[in-house]
Amino acid sequence: MRKIFLVSTLLLSAPLTAIAGDGMSYTYVEGGWNQLQMSSSALKDPKADGGYVRGSFAIAEQVNVFGGWSRVTDTSRYAYSSVKTTLDQPHLGIGYHMPISDRLDFTADLAWNRRSGKSEVHSDGASYTSKTSVNTAVGNFGLRGKPSAKTEAWLKAGYIDGNNHFDGTWTGTIGGQVSFNRTWGVVAEGQFYDDFAEYRVGVRASF
Repeated sequence: MRKIFLVSTLLLSAPLTAIAGDGMSYTYVEGGWNQLQMSSSALKDPKADGGYVRGSFAIAEQVNVFGGWSRVTDTSRYAYSSVKTTLDQPHLGIGYHMPISDRLDFTADLAWNRRSGKSEVHSDGASYTSKTSVNTAVGNFGLRGKPSAKTEAWLKAGYIDGNNHFDGTWTGTIGGQVSFNRTWGVVAEGQFYDDFAEYRVGVRASF
């Protein structure tokens, strides 16, 4: 919460004058590394690593569509067995943004997200596979701004809800980008909900 407060304060305290450099783009492609962590002392705080791709396309002056896919895997090995867990998360949504100033936007989005898990158990020469999946809806609102000509930061709060296999919960997202030029930049983001945290670090090409 302290990190979220600091970013929010930074964005809101930015001068309302235009800064030199390029504005924020809502058309981009992005990919990189991601990690899912679970806070559970009973399970020894498990985590899984993988990759992700996502993108956004502006279809109107203040409207964009977006989508992406991520996968993380983790393998636990025991004396005579092993368990490999894989989680896939495709998502698709639509977003809206409204300028508050030359360097600060209000943002809102609504997305569909499918969480598909697969466990592969190998024990004494035998293999067992189990699968599960749940569809969820995610709604967010927040701020996206440019603290400087070569940096961006964003902050979102939202709610995730699904069917009987997923209880609704609040979520918070904090992220930022450092741009090298008009097209290329490095992004980092963290999303937090319930006992889970997702971290992403990637490269973004903006158009």
